[in-house]
Amino acid sequence: MRSQLGQILRFGLVGAVNTGTFFVIYLLLHPWMPYFLAYTLAFLLAMVGSFFMNTYFTYRTRPTWKKFLLFPLTNITNYVIQSAGLYALVTWAGLDTRIAPLVAAVVAIPFTFLLSRKILVPGAAAGADDPEPARSGSGA
Repeated sequence: MRSQLGQILRFGLVGAVNTGTFFVIYLLLHPWMPYFLAYTLAFLLAMVGSFFMNTYFTYRTRPTWKKFLLFPLTNITNYVIQSAGLYALVTWAGLDTRIAPLVAAVVAIPFTFLLSRKILVPGAAAGADDPEPARSGSGA
């Protein structure tokens, strides 16, 4: 349980760093290209960074091409849960549209954590608490 709590805390830290990284990349690219292209490139670059930060730091496992190719599923899941949550919070719960995205994002965190853990840590879904050790020089 303690190792999983550590993973959750590291996951949150990686999320904060990743959000900052995305925003800085977006701001750097924005003057040189249309905003949506800058947004898309920043999103993709931040997702690659998130993969490596989550692989090495959050779950302490080694990256592989398979994990790298499956990792975008965590972002798709996050988007779907946040979007559905946003709609429900605004439409059905009457929450202010300025606050609802933050609440929806918080609600999505456990789902994103569990899916990223399942993708990045083999056997995690079966209840294994000890991920495979990270090794240098391998993977994506």
